[in-house]
Amino acid sequence: MAEDIRGLYVTALQNTHALELQALQIMERQVERLERYPDMAAALRRHITETHGQRDRLEEALAAMNSSPSTLKEGVLGMMGNLAALAHTPAQDEILKNAFANRAFENYEAAAYDALITLTEAAGHSAALTGFQQSLKEELTMAQTVADLVRPTTLRYIELTTAGAKADR
Repeated sequence: MAEDIRGLYVTALQNTHALELQALQIMERQVERLERYPDMAAALRRHITETHGQRDRLEEALAAMNSSPSTLKEGVLGMMGNLAALAHTPAQDEILKNAFANRAFENYEAAAYDALITLTEAAGHSAALTGFQQSLKEELTMAQTVADLVRPTTLRYIELTTAGAKADR
């Protein structure tokens, strides 16, 4: 039984680590393109820094389990992150589509940390709990930040579009 929980825990660590790579790919591509939405760019830059810390915490937990990130999962989710970041680039309302997707993705990550915390407790690896609780808090904060930015971002998009200015990013 304990080996089953250990396996579930290690898989969750690997999955969450790969998920954070996907998040980084998405945010880094978006922030490279943001030109007219400084509040969104600042939020993404801040969360990119947090995400690096989250990956560090996950790597420490994996090392404590004598494991490492999954190369296959990292490759697949990293590629998916880059594709997701590019998916909205041709859209006239790229910024809005990215804001919607980011809001959903941050909540998805928070749910992943909720599950990871539960698996961490079940596996008896309490040393990692504080770090994962910090990661959950960061994800929930970013989800709220993006939610709070949807309205002002939409208003800025309207302002730029109606003025005949480039508004997509």
